[in-house]
Amino acid sequence: MANPTLITLNDPRSTAAEAYRTLRTNLMFMSVERPVTTVLITAVSDDEDKSLVAANLAVAFAQAGNNTILVDADMRRPSQHTLWGMENKHGLTTMFSDDSALSSPPLQPTSVPNLSLLASGALPPVPSDLLSNQRLNQIIGVLKARAHYLIFDSPPALAATDAALLGVKLDGALLVVRAGSTRRDHTQRAQLALERVHVRLLGVVLTNAPRENTGNYA
Repeated sequence: MANPTLITLNDPRSTAAEAYRTLRTNLMFMSVERPVTTVLITAVSDDEDKSLVAANLAVAFAQAGNNTILVDADMRRPSQHTLWGMENKHGLTTMFSDDSALSSPPLQPTSVPNLSLLASGALPPVPSDLLSNQRLNQIIGVLKARAHYLIFDSPPALAATDAALLGVKLDGALLVVRAGSTRRDHTQRAQLALERVHVRLLGVVLTNAPRENTGNYA
């Protein structure tokens, strides 16, 4: 059962849910020359709601009829299995060590049509070592063959090198910042950390922003 904080599921007519649909549309039509189908979701530090953003964005893609896989690549503090009320015995880390899992990924269907979850799996001693492994390219290729869009939830950019290591393998990254909490200088450092290794920064997602009264059209 999905977490009630997934606004795209529990209040699809809300302004917040519409914002995720707008973000989905922007990503879908961002560039004809460099289409975006694999997206990294990261944050500056630990309090910017990145996992909720990843989950809600994945729902938005799936609700538009796109086969979507939500990958919990935060192998330090995974939370997607908790958000979706699922197990975390097998997942991304399994695909690094088990050839059968590579050929048949341990995907778990969610309550949302077209959306599957690849949990993190057992936590490795050093996650960055896994993400430096060439097998990661195979894993991404296997997942891309099974879905139109891949959404990766990764650790914060300033907390570990994981986001940078994974981001260079994907089409781009979204940086999540929390209004009233995330420091501007930290945001700039996180941006530089990603750009230094040539991660394509697609944009910034602002959470906890004050609501504006834009009328009640829908």
